[in-house]
Amino acid sequence: MTAPQGLGHPRGPGFISPELDPWAVPHPATAPVAAPPAGGTRRWPRMLPGALAGGGVAAPPGAPAGGYAADDGTDPAAAVNTPAPPPPTTGAVPSDLVAAAATALPGVVQVRVGNAGGSGFVVDAQGHIITNNHVVANGGDVSVVGQDGRRLPAEVVGRDPGSDIAVLRVTPTSALRPLTLAQAGTTEVGEPVLAVGSPLGLSGTVTAGIVSALDRRVRLGDTGARQSAIQTDASINPGNSGGPLVNAQGEVIGVNTAIATLEGSGNIGIGFAIPIERAQQAAERIIRDGG
Repeated sequence: MTAPQGLGHPRGPGFISPELDPWAVPHPATAPVAAPPAGGTRRWPRMLPGALAGGGVAAPPGAPAGGYAADDGTDPAAAVNTPAPPPPTTGAVPSDLVAAAATALPGVVQVRVGNAGGSGFVVDAQGHIITNNHVVANGGDVSVVGQDGRRLPAEVVGRDPGSDIAVLRVTPTSALRPLTLAQAGTTEVGEPVLAVGSPLGLSGTVTAGIVSALDRRVRLGDTGARQSAIQTDASINPGNSGGPLVNAQGEVIGVNTAIATLEGSGNIGIGFAIPIERAQQAAERIIRDGG
């Protein structure tokens, strides 16, 4: 079994840094994911056709996944006179996160660059969209797809490889709603968050988690220097890069950029986002210089 590799310069999905720190941190950027080596076993979870078509139903926390229930030794006769337990509450999915998803989704887009891509989010009424630099760094025609399914051509206003931030621009439309950016210094460890984007090309995907740590020093961007990042356990996978990490108010607290992974695995519950104040500074500079 290969030991975990280093926390290296993030590149593409599946990249394992050969040195440095004890965790590899690849970009979760580009979909589709490369096929497994010949003779190897695909490690992505198998998805049933119903789930791909939107017909899959997730089991509640703690429920058997395949309809199997273990015999707990309870006497069936005794259970007849036992009051039925109350139905599961929706506490596992707080109502504020439901509202946060509804707030964020209209401002999130899938970014397409040739046969690959990532995610992005609208930040103003002029149609500017923040994404990761590594999503568009290879060049080619860029377009975005909103939640209504419409595909719009996008212009790359500018890129900042050092911060791994790029800004796109599309013709403003009422279907794309700018998202509110959180105030600097208001994010707290333990608060609930949502990662919104297009993992594996599945646009409009929302995953939930918490802020696991602040000021986590990781290597992001092309400079090779360590930068401060927000760590989260919200599921982030290839295609999520450039999408927003939002709080329970639907405010953007970060730009999903990289994941830690063990060799041959996907998301392991450790993802990193560029803090929104730093992403905002880079975006404003790009817009000012690029028009």
